[in-house]
Amino acid sequence: MADSTVAVRVNSALRTGKKISPARILIYLILISGSAVMIFPFLWLLRSSLMENSQIFIYPPQWIPEPFMWSNFSESLTSVPFGQYFINTMTIELFTVSGVLFTSIMSAYSFARLKWPGRDFVFALLLGSMMLPYAVTLIPTFMLWKSMGALDSVVPLTVPAWFGGGAFNIFLLRQFFMGIPKELDEAAYMDGAKPFTVLWRVILPLAKPALIVVGIFSFIDVWNDFLGPIIYLNSNEKFTLALGLATFKGLYNAQWGFLMAASATIVAPILLLFFFAQRYFIEGITLTGIKG
Repeated sequence: MADSTVAVRVNSALRTGKKISPARILIYLILISGSAVMIFPFLWLLRSSLMENSQIFIYPPQWIPEPFMWSNFSESLTSVPFGQYFINTMTIELFTVSGVLFTSIMSAYSFARLKWPGRDFVFALLLGSMMLPYAVTLIPTFMLWKSMGALDSVVPLTVPAWFGGGAFNIFLLRQFFMGIPKELDEAAYMDGAKPFTVLWRVILPLAKPALIVVGIFSFIDVWNDFLGPIIYLNSNEKFTLALGLATFKGLYNAQWGFLMAASATIVAPILLLFFFAQRYFIEGITLTGIKG
């Protein structure tokens, strides 16, 4: 996508007769080179997913499969219950993303638009928690859920989202909310609106790009999460896609074509999500202010 954007800008400059400075050309070349490096693993994944095992690791590499092994996809997805894994993953996504959005919105609105004693101190503590490694709280959290009898369930993977949407998400929304003119709040208060009404009718309609960014980040975090499910889930029928892919690798460690096909299938939804939501994603990041 970066390559296409650069190409469009270059072609536009050539059509309008504008001169492109050597420095800008160098920047474009660096961006194109970086994009090629980043996309190479994905291209390798795609070509390998359509090959037999004997073709994948030959040297020099063969980029065009011969023949195309489309059966790798059907056989890989039916050999293990990926349908059940997908349902499990989407269940966690539904509860987690909704919880993250709810708690992040409420917390960010409180930090950005409401005044209460110790607000800035609490926000500083929140930012400090971003520097706390996940591994530090891993064992205490596991012991807590074990004492509550919540192991081998989706509870440890979903409930925490409703009691703190994540420091980064709160920070992102807080910065966006602070960029919205406070005169809009004052006008609403003069008409008799309450703080929740101002949030629902004034702030949220203007904050859609930032909300979409938080939703995308949360969705990707859950989709790619491997550590959480492998710690809390024991039953095969409750596995997520990430765990299912690891199980698939254990079952078919020599069937690299099947493994690559399954990996490509799991990566595809994330690529489609970013492709259709990239405008909102970029807009949300761009419009997020840096006010303190």
